[in-house]
Parts: sequence; structure tokens; C-alpha cells
Amino acid sequence: MDAAERRIVGFTAGAHALVHTYELSIPILLTVWIAEFSTTAAALGGVVTIGYGLFGIGALPGGILVDRIGSKPLIIACLGGMAGSFLLVSLAPTLPILTLAIALWGVTASVYHPAGLALISTSVDRRGTALGYHGIGGNLGIALGPLATALLLLAFDWEVVAALLAVPALLVAGYGATVDVGEESAESGRGGSDTDTTAMTLHSVVGDTRALMAGGFVLVLAFAVSSGLYYRTFLTFLPDLLGDVLSGLVDVQLIDPESPYAEEFDLARYLYVAVLTVGVFGQYLGGRIADRVRPERGLIGLMSVLAALALLFAPASETTAAFLAVSLLLGVALFTVQPLSQATVAAYSPPDSRGLSFGFTYLAIFGVGSLGAALAGTVLTRAGPDELFVVLAGIATVGALCATAVVRLATRRD
Repeated sequence: MDAAERRIVGFTAGAHALVHTYELSIPILLTVWIAEFSTTAAALGGVVTIGYGLFGIGALPGGILVDRIGSKPLIIACLGGMAGSFLLVSLAPTLPILTLAIALWGVTASVYHPAGLALISTSVDRRGTALGYHGIGGNLGIALGPLATALLLLAFDWEVVAALLAVPALLVAGYGATVDVGEESAESGRGGSDTDTTAMTLHSVVGDTRALMAGGFVLVLAFAVSSGLYYRTFLTFLPDLLGDVLSGLVDVQLIDPESPYAEEFDLARYLYVAVLTVGVFGQYLGGRIADRVRPERGLIGLMSVLAALALLFAPASETTAAFLAVSLLLGVALFTVQPLSQATVAAYSPPDSRGLSFGFTYLAIFGVGSLGAALAGTVLTRAGPDELFVVLAGIATVGALCATAVVRLATRRD
């Protein structure tokens, strides 16, 4: 890659990292918000569902906007919007204002994936290498974002932490403004009025959607919904779940009880970060599996593993070693799904509708899947953690059945 391409990759990888930093810092902050706003897990689960739902729902219109105005303006708007939303979080005096702030994050973050992936695919010759670095950026955000949030909470109130989290997005947006993407807006190459362009775009989307679904792609989307539900149901309240178990297993004094940091130190937050960090190995493992077997067949086995691990979570909480092993294996298996799922999407969608197919996929995973936050909060409020992991096992079983249906009924397009 030349210098200009490296700047594009740096810009997109940084933006990708921040999208996931904010996404997965929210569960860390939930551990504070439950007490701060004197509310229940079910209520906060509903708040998070709104933000995560908009994060997914906006992916499809975001992909259409990329074709209209170009990727770079949308990525910069995304970064500015995410920074603004976390500044609003830091000022939120009530639960409704917090809900508004999380919703704003979801809307602005939703355009990133179609915009970032489109920019890389149109502006960098060594596309595979660029996408690899882009994925590394996302993984670093997934792991280090929650870690940074947990560490900042040791020293600052959550309002200050939320405000500080806004700063990196503004810095990356400023850097992006200096990056020459060499990208021409799709609008500049078209003639005709805005009305004609809009009609043509809607007609194209409808036609491509019909062609996409005709080959059984709806079964791939059904799998995407199940994997998204598992992802969000598992991760949203995971710090609290880990804390409940660890409090009965270990008594570690890493912080002096007289230290001003002692009250804010929560070992579960760091185990949560560890679960996300081992997901990097899951991403690598999933890619290797996808190169060796048909990815949809790999998903059948993997979802079966996730079902088994969910059922093992409660029994494993009897001993520290078993609990740590099951927690970390869940982190690896959860993120192994992603490259296999993406390879399946590519295999069952026509090349000329690939962008649309990923738009629908992100809508399913992050949009419909966002209901997992409300589901988790409701189950925890009305039942308990043991029942939640039974629900997770059921979701994974449905996912395995959906992958089986893809193998037997859908038509490969690659």
C-alpha cells in the first residue's frame, strides 16, 4: 500500500475501533447506571435495546447514503455524532435523557460499517490486507474500549468518563478530514434530478432485494438474527453476571481497602474485558475454519458448542477454574461466529448485490438482535442468571437449526 492508502486504512481502522469501543463500554457503564438512576435491569435493558436497535436498523439506509454522498462524509459525521452522544450521556440527569443519548449513538454509529467497508473496497488496491487491518482495529476497540472505561471508572465519576470517551472520536474525525480518499460521490456521476435519482435507487433496492431473497437468503438472515440475539443477550449484562459469580468464588484484594479507588474496583469488569480479548483468537479461528470447510456447516457445529457452553455456565460457577474456563471459551466461540457468518453471507448472495446483502445482515444482527438486551434484562428481573443461560442455549439451538436449513434448502451463489 502507498502512503495515501495507509492513511485511509488508519482512518477507517481507528473509526472502526471507536464504534466498538462505545458499543461495548455501555455494558460497563450499566453497572453504574443501575444504582445511579435507581432502576431495574429490565428498564436499562430497554434503554440499551433502543440504541443497539438503531445501530442495526440504520445500516441499510446507511448503505444507500454511501452510494449517494460518499463514504468519507458519513464516517466523519458518524464520529462527530458518537462524540456528541457520549457528551450528552455525561450530562444526562434522568433516564429519558440517557435514553435519548444512547439512541443518538445508535443512529450515528449505524452508518459506519457500510461506509467504512465501501471506502476500503473502492480506494485501496490490496483490499484483503486493508480489511485485515480494519478488522484488527475493530477487535482492539472491542477489547480495549471496555478496559479503558473500567480503568477510568477507578479514578473518575461515570459522567467524567463518558465525556472523556468522546474525545478520541473528535480526534479521529479531525484526522479523517485531512485524508484524501480519492473517492467520487456517486451523485456526481449521475444526471437527472434528485427525484429521479431517488426513484432509481428505490427501484434498484427493491429489485435487488427480490433477487437476493429468491435463492433462500432469508434463511441466512434467520441465522443472522439468532446469532445477533445470542451476542447481545450474552454481552449486555455480562459484567454484572460475572460479578455475581466472582463474589462467591474469590476474595482478591488487589486494591488497598483504604485506597480511594477501592470502592470503584470491580474484578468482574476485567474478566469481562478478558472475555472480549480472547475473541481476537476466535476471529482468527473462524477465518481458518472458513478456509477449510463450508462456512455454513461450520456454523452448525459452532452454534451447538455455544448452546452447550451456555448450559455449562451455571454448573461451572461452583469452582473458580471451571468458571474462568467456560467464560473464556464462550468469548472465543462467540467471536468465531463472525467470520464464518460473513463468509456464509458472501456464499449465498450474488456479487452485484453483495453490499445490499451485508446491509440486511447488519440489520438482522444489530437491529433485530438488539432485542437481546431487553430479553436479558427481563429474564434477569423476573427470573435469574440460570434461566438466562437456558434461554441462551435455546437461541443457539435455533441458530444451529437455521444453519442446517441453509445447507439443505438455500442456493449458493458463489
